[in-house]
Amino acid sequence: MAALPDSRTDPVVELRRVPVEHLAPILDEETAAWRAELDWDFRPSADLVRRFVHMQALNGFALMHGPSPIGYSYYVCEEGKGLIGDLYVMRDHRTPENENALLQAVLDATWRTPGVRRIEAQLMMLSSPLDRVVPHQNRFRSYPRYFLEADLAPIASLPERQLAGIAISPWSEHRQDETARLIAAAYQGHIDSQINDQYRSPAGARRFLLNIVQYPGCGSFFQPASCLAIDTRTHHLCGISLASLVADDVGHITQICVSKSVRGEGVGYELLRRSLLALARHGCRKASLTVTAANTEAIRLYDRVGFQTHREFAACVWEGF
Repeated sequence: MAALPDSRTDPVVELRRVPVEHLAPILDEETAAWRAELDWDFRPSADLVRRFVHMQALNGFALMHGPSPIGYSYYVCEEGKGLIGDLYVMRDHRTPENENALLQAVLDATWRTPGVRRIEAQLMMLSSPLDRVVPHQNRFRSYPRYFLEADLAPIASLPERQLAGIAISPWSEHRQDETARLIAAAYQGHIDSQINDQYRSPAGARRFLLNIVQYPGCGSFFQPASCLAIDTRTHHLCGISLASLVADDVGHITQICVSKSVRGEGVGYELLRRSLLALARHGCRKASLTVTAANTEAIRLYDRVGFQTHREFAACVWEGF
C-alpha cells in the first residue's frame, strides 16, 4: 500500500462557501454513476444535498480545482457519533490523494465536534475501498461488504416455506418499537453491530428504522413489500423484512432480521421471498441488498434465492480519539 501524501493537490473549502449551483456538475455526474453502476436513482439524495447546501445547513467540504468544485463530502453528528453521508470526486479528478483530502477534512472536523468518539461511513463510490490507506489509519477498521442484485423474473417459482406456528403479516407502523427491540436482540454479538452501533440498543435501532422510513438514503420506503413474522402462540414479533424502491423498476431490501429463537426454521427465507414477490408484482425487474462478507449464513440465503455479487465495498469505522 502506498503511503498517504504529505500535501493536498487541490484545496478544500467548507461547503457553506460554495454556491449550490456550482455543485450541479458533480451531483449530475454522481447521479449518472449511481444509475449506471448500481441501478439506483440517486436524484432524491442529490436534491436533499442541494436543499441543505442552499440553506447553508450542511456540514462538509468541497474539493476545488481552480474556481470550480470537483468533489464534495458531508457529515452529520448525533449521539456521540459522526456519520459521513457521502463522498464523491468527479471521474476526471478521482485519485486517492483527492479522495483522502476530503476524508481528512471531514474526519478532522467531525472529531472536533464535542462528544464525538466514533465515525462511521459506507461510501459506495469510493475508489479501491478494500485496500486503500486512509487518514487516521491507526484508528481505522474496514469491514468488507457486498452489494448484491437479483433478477426478479424467476422469483415466482421459488417454493413457499410452510412455517409452523408463525404467520407472515404486512408491515405495521405500530410495531416499530417491537421491531427496534427485535433488531437489538438479533444483532447482539453480531459483526454488523460493530459496523453500525445503532444495532446495539433498542433506542439506536429505533433511530435506524426512522432513517429507513423517512429519508431517501436507502430509497423510498415501500410498505407493500415490507412484512413481519408473528409467533401465533405468543403474538410476539420474530422477524421482519423491510423494502424500498431505489428506482421506478428496482427494489432494495433495507433490512431482514430474524429472532435467534426461530433461526433455522425458514423464517428469513419466507420473509425475503414475500418481499421479493411484492416487488415483482409492483413491476420491479430486479432487487438489491447489501451484506457483510463475514455474514456467511445470510449470504447462503441470498444465494439460494438468486442474488449475485455486483460490487464490493467497505464499511469504515474510526474510533479512539
